[in-house]
Amino acid sequence: MEYRNLGRTGVKVSELCLGCMMFGGRTGEEDSADIIDRAIDAGVNFLDTANVYNRGASEVAVGKALKRNGKRDTVVLATKVHMVMDDEDPNASGNHRRHIIEQCEASLRRLRVDYIDLYQIHRPSSEVPIDETLRALDDLICAGKVRYAGTSTYAAWQLVEALWAAKEFGLNRFVTEQPPYHLLDRRIERELVPFSQTYGIALIPWSPLAGGFLTGKYTRDESQSPGDSRYGIEPRRMGRNHFTDEAFGVLEAVQAIAGEKGCTPGQVALAWCKDKPGVTSPIIGPRTMEQLEDNLGALEVSLDEGAHERLDAVAPPGRAIVPYYEGDFGPHRFRW
Repeated sequence: MEYRNLGRTGVKVSELCLGCMMFGGRTGEEDSADIIDRAIDAGVNFLDTANVYNRGASEVAVGKALKRNGKRDTVVLATKVHMVMDDEDPNASGNHRRHIIEQCEASLRRLRVDYIDLYQIHRPSSEVPIDETLRALDDLICAGKVRYAGTSTYAAWQLVEALWAAKEFGLNRFVTEQPPYHLLDRRIERELVPFSQTYGIALIPWSPLAGGFLTGKYTRDESQSPGDSRYGIEPRRMGRNHFTDEAFGVLEAVQAIAGEKGCTPGQVALAWCKDKPGVTSPIIGPRTMEQLEDNLGALEVSLDEGAHERLDAVAPPGRAIVPYYEGDFGPHRFRW
């Protein structure tokens, strides 16, 4: 396992980050704890969850797992805030001070910890001035409840604004960003990657396997989607734009390279992502131990210049094969 600096902080994190979105939901607490233990044994020291994942159940499962294995002090623990946590309360979402501080306290309780290593704003908001968001995070850092602050799915211009505000008001700045990034969506290469390299922002891509599409489990025939898969439960509901001729052309190139290397398509796609310039630690999101083992196998895969050229030919740099990502929180159209 390789360890990389978390942006300009100097904190070392593993080249793969264990995403915990499935934990406490489709993956029960006992299985979640086993997956966390196996990941840590393999050298993963970076765990990422969010308050909204299974409405707090993911954080509860992670907290119980770290209590069971006693490894809390050896991991870099990340969670997020922004999404709706109470359908009846208009203030139970967003990036305002009240919600951020309230949800930080709730996350600390669910995770059974005294501090959060990386507290991230899950989505940008035009309704709240960035200085209010930064001030709330800065207060949490000064109180010792949070070590570092980050973002998820921000555009480069929004991060520039945040850096300016942090400097203007003398506040702790964002040190990480979680963007969607995989072979079907390479838009961050236009502005976000050079921005992050210039200003010391760690990129922690989410969905490096395009929601499982790049593992090869799906075919052009929709009826063949595995029944227990993300898209098989409600066929093509999420990421329906993945299922195009262009996207399957990318998948076929990935499968061809995997066949030549004797590995799985998912390992090729993950190896491609983790070794791209500017990337610190892609977030893997296994639902089962089998999926985790497959993800870990990507550590043994390296792609030569020829493989990169073949992938660039079907998935051009800076371009999105899919027009936008449609996930659990509705459509997010990014104009990067």
